[in-house]
Amino acid sequence: MKIAISISGNTINDPFDPRFGRTSTFCIIDTESEEWETYENPAFSASGGAGVQASQIIAEKGAEAIISGAFGPKAFDTLSAAKIEMYTASGNEGFAAQDVLEMFKNGQLPKTESASHGGHHGGGR
Repeated sequence: MKIAISISGNTINDPFDPRFGRTSTFCIIDTESEEWETYENPAFSASGGAGVQASQIIAEKGAEAIISGAFGPKAFDTLSAAKIEMYTASGNEGFAAQDVLEMFKNGQLPKTESASHGGHHGGGR
């Protein structure tokens, strides 16, 4: 299974970033081979629609699940349409992506069943 994690950095040992659409990087890990790659998130500085753009990137990279902090309604709908499962790891910002992955493997992260917030409109962070 390929799992994407929003991170601050360029390796699996860099910190988890709870911002989905505005994260700087996604780490995508193949749980069977344990190989991972990082991808810059071009939606990071988008003036709008960052969640949808980030969702499309995750889908293009073949991820089957995403771990982040929250998902707005448009991101939730886009990820759901692509059959990508969503999990939240809010409150774990001090942990490395590898640690968050282990939490996922141990069933410690809740699956997201609906949008986490009402979404953001316009630019700015």
